[in-house]
Amino acid sequence: MQDPITQFWNLRLEFAKATLERNNFEVHIAPDREAATTLVTETLLPAIAPGSISWGGSKTFVETGLYAQLKAASGVTVLDTYDPALTDDEKLERRRQSLLVDLFVTGTNAITANGHLVNLDMIGNRIAALTFGPRNVLVLAGRNKLVADLEGAWERIKAYAAPVNSMRLEKKTPCAATGVCQDCKSPQRICNTWTITEKSFPPGRVRIVLINEALGF
Repeated sequence: MQDPITQFWNLRLEFAKATLERNNFEVHIAPDREAATTLVTETLLPAIAPGSISWGGSKTFVETGLYAQLKAASGVTVLDTYDPALTDDEKLERRRQSLLVDLFVTGTNAITANGHLVNLDMIGNRIAALTFGPRNVLVLAGRNKLVADLEGAWERIKAYAAPVNSMRLEKKTPCAATGVCQDCKSPQRICNTWTITEKSFPPGRVRIVLINEALGF
């Protein structure tokens, strides 16, 4: 076998696709970030034909290059929640407005073997949009987000994703200083609301692109 690692992940992603599809998600697999970007821009966006687009916090979204492309999209209303020129109040208001767009793009913290999405948020705009509001949701997920079960998801998020995101966002939390979750009471704590999305409702509202690369946190 030429590349057993790629083959291993191909099999894992195909299994994840099958379990997610049984839960009414529309699922696509891309071999790398470039292919994922092409899939979204040339296939999924034309099929959805959104009049408005926004997004939640997602390192994967940025790493694929889709953020750079979509924020410059023409013929569509773009609500850029990452815009550094906005004040904190303006960012919050734009996140509120983004809950009513035609297409909301985000990532996910973990995907379990039985096809559930598990997420933990600070403000809650990302998981709110995943749950209800935008007509369509697009989730971008690298292969590193696959876990065995809910316990694996919780461990992945609390032991790795949350501390790393706290560091990235320069939050003054214990985990940003130590790398270890201490279930803190910090005013800047980013671990506030959990969601488990077992199924897409309506069926197909949530589209997932699984990418055969380690992306995001």
